Amino acid sequence: MSKFIVIYHVRAPYMQMMQEMGATQEDMQGQMQAWMEWAGRCGDGLPEMGGPMVENLKLTNEGSFPSDKGVVGYSILEAADMAAAQAMLEGHPHLGLDPSCEIEVHQVMQMPGG
Repeated sequence: MSKFIVIYHVRAPYMQMMQEMGATQEDMQGQMQAWMEWAGRCGDGLPEMGGPMVENLKLTNEGSFPSDKGVVGYSILEAADMAAAQAMLEGHPHLGLDPSCEIEVHQVMQMPGG
């Protein structure tokens, strides 16, 4: 099995976006339920669901700055290959939040002795 890091992007912090959309507490609970259903479909292939990002920094040689990448969360997947990881993400509820929502998938290279 290979390991994949899944990174969730959105145009604004999640709670701010939900407020702008006029989301109710029931809407947010429904969104969480959709995430839990997705996690259930992944089974053991989702060893870490991750969580919402609350503060993001970009570190450079010049110092640290607020990140502008729009990263709002992450997950760790285990799958046979990138195609299998992509299949696990089909119908992911994050993509239905807003047209600006994106998901990145990065395969982790196995290191010797790791």
